[in-house]
Amino acid sequence: MKIYSALQIGEYHTNHCEDYVFVGDIGSDKILCAVMDGCTMATDSYFVSTLVGKILRKIAKERGYQELYQPDTANNIDIYLKSVVASLFNELNLAKEQLMLERNELLTTLIIMLFDRKTEQGIVLVIGDGLVSINGRVTEFDQDNKPDYLGFHLQDNFDVWYDSQPQKIVFTTLQDVSIATDGIFMFAPVKKAVAVDKINPIDFLLVDKENADSKEMLSLKLKKLEHLYGLKPTDDFAMVRLIA
Repeated sequence: MKIYSALQIGEYHTNHCEDYVFVGDIGSDKILCAVMDGCTMATDSYFVSTLVGKILRKIAKERGYQELYQPDTANNIDIYLKSVVASLFNELNLAKEQLMLERNELLTTLIIMLFDRKTEQGIVLVIGDGLVSINGRVTEFDQDNKPDYLGFHLQDNFDVWYDSQPQKIVFTTLQDVSIATDGIFMFAPVKKAVAVDKINPIDFLLVDKENADSKEMLSLKLKKLEHLYGLKPTDDFAMVRLIA
């Protein structure tokens, strides 16, 4: 399996990229991927999207070390992801208390994907908006510019909250899977195009396999969109793509 990721500040953003991307292994069998999009109208939203990514990295490393001595025998991918997100909630609440963070400093969307190479089970949970593509089937999560940010729910009963999440996709085969923040919908002309033909940026990023032999495939695609077609995302953009 090949794993690609990309992160790019939006053309209309000047100071910080408020998106963040994380990819990490949990033991030898599982891979955890996530993209986050901080709320532009919140306070220092680049911070919380990055913080969530760093916490997920910590969780993945801890789980990996733990499984060296106590191999995981659970075969329910949803239950495993639930435990990961529960750990994320606990760590965020701890950071909130230690740093005395306000709610408007904890507003980020989260698209998190867990895939088990051994069982070929996968699951994606979307908190807020963005895009998920599972083997050619694209699902757009659009919450009318009012995303249901993670920070809204840190004080909720976790079990009740998680079990009620409607934006969840389970899959049993990985051929070509992507997750992306809503910046993928925001490509616009920013300079004169060199190419005479037209291109669909979403299809180019989700489906096209040009430069698949390079781990920088998505970055190369972004450069081609900009320098050949004059297109860049006007909003921050984060994406992970897995190809079997």
